[in-house]
Amino acid sequence: QVQLVESGGGLVQAGGSLRLSCAASGRTFSSYAMGWFRQAPGKEREFVAAINWSGGSTSYANSVKGRFTISRDNAKNTVYLQMNFLKPEDTAVYYCAAARTVGAPTPITSYDYWGRGTQVTASS
Repeated sequence: QVQLVESGGGLVQAGGSLRLSCAASGRTFSSYAMGWFRQAPGKEREFVAAINWSGGSTSYANSVKGRFTISRDNAKNTVYLQMNFLKPEDTAVYYCAAARTVGAPTPITSYDYWGRGTQVTASS
């Protein structure tokens, strides 16, 4: 089992940057694909980015490609989401998730474990 805790959210001006972290408990962290999802008020939770067990494969939503970068440090049991050039439409609660699967899946149904989320607000 993997337990996940997100951190690093906050309020930033449009065009600014934030780095989210997701700290995982459990010695099997490196066996999981990891993903970031977000949910804005009144909207469904949507895929943002994912990374496979080794960090060698990544997936991104078109809306964040070129601006966000997902990475992981298995030695620290941590996955990151570097968010640059933030836009107001990026405002959401961001959730970290772990998937017991190969690759870097995009479907929300691929993920088995979820953090509680961290708020990101980008204001113009």
